[in-house]
Amino acid sequence: MNELLNLQDFEDAALPLLPAGARDYYRGGACDELTLRANRAAWNDYVLHYRVLRNVERCSLATSVLGQSFDWPVLIAPTAYHGMAHPDAELATARAAGRSRTCMVLSTLSNTPMEQVARAATAGWWFQLYAYRDRGITRELIARAEQAGCGAIALTVDAPVGGLRERDQRNGFAYPKDLPMSNLLPAGGQYSAPDLGDGGFMGYVNRVLEPNLSWEDLDWISAQATVPTLIKGVVRPDDARRAADHGARGVIVSNHGGRQLDSAPATARVLGSIVDAAGEHLEVLVDGGIRRGTDVLKALAIGARAVLLGRPVLWGLTVGGDAGVQRVLDLLRHELAVAMALCGSTDLTQLDRSLLGRSEAQS
Repeated sequence: MNELLNLQDFEDAALPLLPAGARDYYRGGACDELTLRANRAAWNDYVLHYRVLRNVERCSLATSVLGQSFDWPVLIAPTAYHGMAHPDAELATARAAGRSRTCMVLSTLSNTPMEQVARAATAGWWFQLYAYRDRGITRELIARAEQAGCGAIALTVDAPVGGLRERDQRNGFAYPKDLPMSNLLPAGGQYSAPDLGDGGFMGYVNRVLEPNLSWEDLDWISAQATVPTLIKGVVRPDDARRAADHGARGVIVSNHGGRQLDSAPATARVLGSIVDAAGEHLEVLVDGGIRRGTDVLKALAIGARAVLLGRPVLWGLTVGGDAGVQRVLDLLRHELAVAMALCGSTDLTQLDRSLLGRSEAQS
């Protein structure tokens, strides 16, 4: 793995190791994948107007998010089915997050019970929640996560129905029956895949998850949780403002990695307006297409509190289990530290929009 020098190297190394179904499930987007590509390209629209003659001998990447301290501002985004990438699944990812002193956001659609992940994620973890049609199940899932020690609930709001993922349709992708779905339901009973019935896994998801999610549901979920609640999947400033009014402590600017509505805006393009709308009322995080330390720096300069990293974690997991995830995180962390020093910044509070310009192609 020492020969893999950046996150693209890890993607290139991981893809041949995966069967077609898992490979395209991880890397694919919705429809024509316009948003998937735009997420990555949009960070390149910014250039960095670096400062010089600033003493950068000692730089700190430390930050806090929702009052929780982390060694650097990159969290692990919730992604499903780590067991398709490596037998240790989410446990490997959690161990790497702990060693990197950052937070893992665990997906509802994970293969490892949250209680086991909680023990491995020594720097803290959050739970990504899908709301169920059955409020009793939703309430019990929140209670289960809190009892296991999660630091926040991140409610996904951009998936009232599943997106049209044509790669999966062409591959006839089916969820591996030998992998448990350990956090779909409250604790108790066997951790095993449910009877999916007609429509496979996406059909099952569409039957049991709530398509009629409303702002009143956010009120209710925020009231159920004793830990901070965020909503994940925001691309509009007005939705960010409303989130604060309905109990959220933070928003995650996200378009689901381009996997839901194709032609949704790239997160880098809408981040600034959402930060401005949130003001002092919400903490703003962002995901989508981040592959370089300079991407992280740009997001922080725009005003994000932290970023979340998704697919590259899966590539690291595929290549080398927890050591592969650790290597991915180490590479990104080193790139961020170098970029900060070269921009003349010694801590994250010195990153602001005065560092940013538009590339010639966008000016």
